[in-house]
Amino acid sequence: MPTPPPPPDCAFPELRDHLLVHSVQRGDFTLKSGKRSEWFIDAKQTTCSPEGMLLVADALLAVIPDDVTALGGLTVGADAAAYATAGIAATRGRMLSAFTVRKEDKGHGMGGRLAGVLGPGDKVAVTEDAVTRGVSMLEAVEVIRAVGAEVVLLVPVVDRGGTVEAMAAEAGLPLRALVTAPDLGFPYERDVA
Repeated sequence: MPTPPPPPDCAFPELRDHLLVHSVQRGDFTLKSGKRSEWFIDAKQTTCSPEGMLLVADALLAVIPDDVTALGGLTVGADAAAYATAGIAATRGRMLSAFTVRKEDKGHGMGGRLAGVLGPGDKVAVTEDAVTRGVSMLEAVEVIRAVGAEVVLLVPVVDRGGTVEAMAAEAGLPLRALVTAPDLGFPYERDVA
C-alpha cells in the first residue's frame, strides 16, 4: 500500500523532507519493542550528513529556549544532533555546551556516565535522533539531574512512537519533537495494532 503524502503543516518541512529521502526505509521490520512495522527510520542518515546537520541545528535552535546552556543526551542517539548543533550555534554567537550520557559508568580515567561539558546549574535541552518510547531520554534526565543541572526541554528530532509526550508530562518535562511519525506520513507506533 503506498504511503500517503505527509501533512503540509510540519513546522520544519525541509528537515522532514530530508528525513523522508535519506532516513525513512520502507519494508518489513522488527522494532526493538518486538512489534512489526512497514517502516523504519535511521535518523542518523540525516543527523550525520552535512545537509542534515544544518537542518537539525536550525530546527533545534529555533525551539530551544534562550536560557538553555547545554545540549545532549544518551549516546549514541543524541551525539550527532547535540555536537553539530553546539558547533553551529557557536558560529552564530550562541554558546551551548554539548555532552553525552554514556550507557554505563566508565571504569577508567575520571569514570562516570558523562562525557563533554555539563555542570551544576546548567539549563539543559535533552535530544535524541529518534524516539519510540522515550525511555532513553528519561534515563539521560536522571544522570543530568544527578550532576545538578536542570532539564528544561526534551527535544527529539523524530517522535516515532507517540508515547514520549505522556512520559515527559508525567516527569514534569515539556517535550517538543521536531518531526513526528504523522509528519512523515505514518501513524505513531502506539496507534498500530
